[in-house]
This record gives sequence, C-alpha cells and structure tokens, in this order.
Amino acid sequence: MNESEQTLSIIKPDAVERNLQDEIKNEFNKNGFVISKEKKIHISKQEAEQFYKVHETKPFYNDLCEYLSSGPIIVMSLQKKNAVLDNRKLMGATNPKEAEKGTLREKYGISIDKNSVHGSDSIENAKIEIDFFFKD
Repeated sequence: MNESEQTLSIIKPDAVERNLQDEIKNEFNKNGFVISKEKKIHISKQEAEQFYKVHETKPFYNDLCEYLSSGPIIVMSLQKKNAVLDNRKLMGATNPKEAEKGTLREKYGISIDKNSVHGSDSIENAKIEIDFFFKD
C-alpha cells in the first residue's frame, strides 16, 4: 500500500528571522514532500508550553518555550509516504554540529537551541501536533 503520511514541520524563529523559509520549503519539495497546510504565526509562551508539554520535565523546557514564542514561526503539514521518518532524516541531528552534511540543521541551524526546524517524532505525535496548529 502506497499510503501517504502527514508530519508537522515548524520553521523556527531563528530561520524565519534570517528569511530562510523559501529555501527550507524548496528542500521539502525537492525531497518529495507536499506542503498541504501552512501558516505563519507568532505563538504565546503559554501556547509553546502546551505544544512542548511532552518535554515539561526536561531541563531545557523553559528555554525551548521561550525560544519558540520569541518570534514568528511557520507551521506546515507535510505529506508523503514515510513523511515522519523522511522528515527526521532531512532535518538531521538536533545539534547542527552533529547533523549529517546536507541536512536542514547542518545547513541552517545555529546551535542546539536554534536549530531552525522542528519535525514530529512519530505518526501519533504528528497527528497531535498538526491538530494543535490546524484545528479545523
């Protein structure tokens, strides 16, 4: 079965600030993703806390929420076969210094915190994250 999957991608504040959204979207298109939904928003710290609730107990939680709410972001629903895994591969390691050559974080990430993109880590979370931003 050639079942298409959906995953959430966020172009984070550092990349939007540097006006990299078109380059990043081109990378998705080149890699066979279809951007089915997209919007540019600025979320509050409370919304970021809700979105990253899974990381609530981690030491970086507060900084992560501060950062995601620090400027405009672009949220997208990406679609293709194996979307979740393929997007994780395309993004690269969380730390841009460890990310494989040619990945989005290797190309555009500034630091482990400002790593330019977010992507869902599972099909289940993709659904939750897409619904979070695109409640129809």
